[in-house]
Amino acid sequence: MSDLETFRAETRAWLEANCPHEMREPVRDETDACWGGRNPKFKSPAQKQWMDVMAARGWTVPDWPKAYGGAGLTPEESKILRQEMQSLKCRSPLSSFGIWMLGPALLKFGTEDQKVHYLNQIARGEIRWCQGYSEPGSGSDLVSMQTFGEDKGDHWVVNGQKIWTSYADKADWIFCLVRTDKTNKYQGISFLLFDMTTPGVTTKPILLISGNSPFCETFFDNVVVPKTQIVGELNRGWDVAKYLLGHEREMISGGGLGTDMMSIGAQYKATAENEPVLRADMADFDVEVMAFRAMSEKFVDEMKAGKGHPAGANMMKYVGTELNKRRHELIMSADGSDALEWESGESRGGAKPRGWLRTKANSIEGGTSEVMLGVVAKRILDLPGA
Repeated sequence: MSDLETFRAETRAWLEANCPHEMREPVRDETDACWGGRNPKFKSPAQKQWMDVMAARGWTVPDWPKAYGGAGLTPEESKILRQEMQSLKCRSPLSSFGIWMLGPALLKFGTEDQKVHYLNQIARGEIRWCQGYSEPGSGSDLVSMQTFGEDKGDHWVVNGQKIWTSYADKADWIFCLVRTDKTNKYQGISFLLFDMTTPGVTTKPILLISGNSPFCETFFDNVVVPKTQIVGELNRGWDVAKYLLGHEREMISGGGLGTDMMSIGAQYKATAENEPVLRADMADFDVEVMAFRAMSEKFVDEMKAGKGHPAGANMMKYVGTELNKRRHELIMSADGSDALEWESGESRGGAKPRGWLRTKANSIEGGTSEVMLGVVAKRILDLPGA
């Protein structure tokens, strides 16, 4: 056997022996995801067990170096691990903005002390992060942000407000864009890290039309941030921010379209049997999802090899979020009036209509679909500007 064939066989055997059966069931709602953190909440002992054994092996972040909590796997080995987890229907052991967004930025821009300190905590699920980018009146146009950090020698004093801060009320730390030079629009932003329990940090949840929301308003009133907690160069935070945005958009693009998801046509086979138009729509959707997954695999392989197009994440984000909205539209159509039920235990608190309403934000968060299409037109298709 080749080295990769041996690795595949050993990986499959280990996953079969160590992944609890409960962690091979389809994800039903947000509580099935494990977010870790300083004060983690686990839905079951199996959820904690699965996170712990995967973290101990470095497989929560398998391609990160071992010194930073990963397993140091090659891109080929990481791909095999993903494939074997998909084959056994293993859930992701840890959901984390630290893994999806901050981690890659720290690997590229962080100091050695920052990498050792923060990445190991992220890999073990010991710290939960939120993202401080958008502000009132400053969403897609991030360089117009006003949150300001006043230089006080060995620290900054930060004042301002962020909005649409996902899970800010549950996060331990925030990675935050702060203006540190008011004279330079693009080169006057710094990328800071600080604890959400720092005096002066407060959050307020934002209720959406779904009745649920991960979003918050976040306020900074004379928040002291040590100079050691800057990532990258002073006033060059936009470089870090742009790099991180690519990873965020990759993460959002896969929302609700995971490879372990049952085909929607198979899920609603009985319902659609006598509804030819609905059946055709579901078949068309399933084909598009398979094409998207194949494209995603290619995108990840190219990115790991350093050959990905810089704007590829924008394309993935647009297609993935539009597909996820369409999936929930089909679910609502298939379930008819039952899909409108809002509160009963049988409907799990109206999970389907609330989920459908929640998807409307997918094409706004992380950059609107209109902005994504503009980037694709300019950067990938090389079309002329208006």
